[in-house]
Amino acid sequence: MTDTATRGSAATPAPPPPPSGPSAEAPARRRYARLAADESREDYSLRYAPHSFRRWSPGTVAGTALGGIAYLADFAIGASIVFTYGFTSGFASILTAAVIIFLTGIPIARACARYGLDMDLITRGAGFGYFGSTLTSLIYASFTFIFFALEGSIMAQAMHQAVGLPLPVGYLLTTLIVIPIVFRGMGALAKVQAWTQPLWLVGLVLPFLVLAFEAPDAWGSFTSFGGTEGAGAGFSWIGFGLGTGVALSLIAQIGEQADYLRFMPARTAANARRWNLAVLAAGPGWVVIGAAKQLGGAFLAFVALEAVGKTHALEPIAPQIEALRPWLGSFALPAAALFVIVSQIKINVTNAYSGSLSWSNFFSRVTHRHPGRVWYIFLNLAIALTLMELNMFAALNKLLGFYSNVGIAWIAAVAADLVINKRAGWSPPYIEFKRAYLYAVNPAGFGAMAVASVVSILAFFGLFGTYAQAFSTFIAAGLALLLCPLITWATKGRYYLARPNPVTGPDAEVADLTATHECAGCETAYELPDIVDCPARSGPVCSLCCSLDAECGDVCRKDPSAAGTVLLPVPTLPKAPATGGANPR
Repeated sequence: MTDTATRGSAATPAPPPPPSGPSAEAPARRRYARLAADESREDYSLRYAPHSFRRWSPGTVAGTALGGIAYLADFAIGASIVFTYGFTSGFASILTAAVIIFLTGIPIARACARYGLDMDLITRGAGFGYFGSTLTSLIYASFTFIFFALEGSIMAQAMHQAVGLPLPVGYLLTTLIVIPIVFRGMGALAKVQAWTQPLWLVGLVLPFLVLAFEAPDAWGSFTSFGGTEGAGAGFSWIGFGLGTGVALSLIAQIGEQADYLRFMPARTAANARRWNLAVLAAGPGWVVIGAAKQLGGAFLAFVALEAVGKTHALEPIAPQIEALRPWLGSFALPAAALFVIVSQIKINVTNAYSGSLSWSNFFSRVTHRHPGRVWYIFLNLAIALTLMELNMFAALNKLLGFYSNVGIAWIAAVAADLVINKRAGWSPPYIEFKRAYLYAVNPAGFGAMAVASVVSILAFFGLFGTYAQAFSTFIAAGLALLLCPLITWATKGRYYLARPNPVTGPDAEVADLTATHECAGCETAYELPDIVDCPARSGPVCSLCCSLDAECGDVCRKDPSAAGTVLLPVPTLPKAPATGGANPR
């Protein structure tokens, strides 16, 4: 990967004096690659989303975010849980997981919408530290390519069923089809979600409407279904625990919701009610629809079980066809295939988009380089395509059950900081995401997640017995929720801020957050929340230039008193226009 910026700031143990005389050399301007500098594609992937860019209404943002949960993996996951553990245990598992996901998602969604930050940046300031959140970037990236592969497999199954396309070719086609959309960023995603929503809603409801008329007694039989693996119709604690673990693998979906929520407009007295409802619906509200889809998918699979067999019943396309056949006859196959393809495009553009954001965050910190978000689309899709070709669909329950241990430890630790630590006054009352003010690693969130993940994974592999194995995800959640506040209290919150933020911190006097400063690194104007005071540059620097600087020696954090001597000029640049197609840069 080639370097994409000229880094001219020299390493120095103390703030350099301002240039004087004609021969003084100022640090060279950082020049970003064309794709990285184009915010119409980049969508502020590594930084704060400015108010000038948040031009969508709360309803539009919520609709776009909810359009991304059109996926049919819910159908496959729900069917797999109920087939394995029976209806009673499976039903309890799905509802319990939904409640946990909903409750942990509320504070995260509100924080992302309020501060204009994605999940990675929220994690940095919510107890993990600047480099501590690199691990969670990998966890989140894993979520996006695992579920891209799962959704792509479902789409390939539909194309195989409809036109006989070989599965390996289908996997490749499902991967390539999303690239032009994701390449264009949030604007293109919003249009795709809006245009396809009516068709998707019709396709979602129609099979259940047909069954309500053609098989009215099927639901009664379904509620006494004992599964296909001999679990029985009664309740089993082991089945409940294992099923909840599989369903909780979806907890990281809040990260994808956050990638849209960061574009929510500022909350005002005029839009407060609509803003709150939109954030609730687009944030944790996705799981209400998700849980219903899991139960609905299990029901469709149950009805189709005798006709298509267990293996095909777990593939969403076959139950769709069987449900539609009484009304549509020979048109059931193309109608079901169209629904599946539309659904999978809607979700996989989101998976690919969110994955590119996560990989960008990871590599920018590790390599101090940023060629642009769009290049990481190809990395994410390459991994997903490999998983599809390896037939990960066949190991669905085991893969998701393992992943959920790490995912829930991460999300629970972040939620614990937002709900407990900040309200108790143990951590800063705002989210600080910029490198210049953060410790590399904060033991509060990072330590809590690490301990919870290790213990729960050991339990998942049976080290602590059968019941601990079944309830490993509960162990992960419980430990993370307990340890994050405990570590914060024990350390007195000292690892949240390496130094105070004099630009937009709680003690800073800011008349207008939307005022802009010109970055001394790239000479581009950014709103105040994206600006740091930099002693190496002797002036304001944007958060991305700060992240990419490999030569400053972190002087601002190692010698906070030096940073405090840098006074930023009063902002004088006009705000970027908020017109529909304008580039905020």
